[in-house]
Amino acid sequence: MPTLPPNAPDWDQIDTVLLDMDGTILDLKFDHQFWLERVPAHYALVYGLTLQEAKSRLTPMFAAKQGTLDWYSVDYWARELKLELAKLKQASREHIAWLPQAEAFVHRVRARGKRLALVTNAHPDVLALKDEQLDFQGHFDAIYSSHPFGTPKETPEFWSRLQEVEPYDKERTLFVDDSPSVLHAARAHGLRWVYAIAHPDSTRPRRPVDGFPCVDSIHELMPTP
Repeated sequence: MPTLPPNAPDWDQIDTVLLDMDGTILDLKFDHQFWLERVPAHYALVYGLTLQEAKSRLTPMFAAKQGTLDWYSVDYWARELKLELAKLKQASREHIAWLPQAEAFVHRVRARGKRLALVTNAHPDVLALKDEQLDFQGHFDAIYSSHPFGTPKETPEFWSRLQEVEPYDKERTLFVDDSPSVLHAARAHGLRWVYAIAHPDSTRPRRPVDGFPCVDSIHELMPTP
């Protein structure tokens, strides 16, 4: 029988569930492989570089934008790198996958009558591609990309703007993410139930997030019926 983690959520005290996408319900393996392997390999081919030369050039470019909307924008990187990244991502779509038991968790939350919203930094085009592959949009009451808000989840402005369109009670809302900076922003916003995913990429070792209750799989947060 599954057991709940320490500091498990009290589901009787929760009305709304806000879930991150990549690394929380979808396997971050796809994004890691795309940006760290597929894009550098394609960049090397287009510009006549070795793979190591391409990675050495791209790594500081990516790092400079981390935590900004540009970091998450395929359109931005397509312009910056002068590559057809949308086509490259479309060609890799078969590797998009749920994390273990994440879909079952989503179904269980809906069955318990909780309001369920997907809250992601993914660009709307990427969100559409992943939904096209896995058909998950119908599982959620609402889906929010940070791009129309003009600021990523790492900022306090995102959370105030989100609450304007999704008027949740902070004391009765559960939020799950794998990003430390996003988790800190959510906690600073005042969300009561904030949890980290420690195993966002099925091909990499787990990485607990200091200062937050962690689970390997989001399914661990769900009590038995």
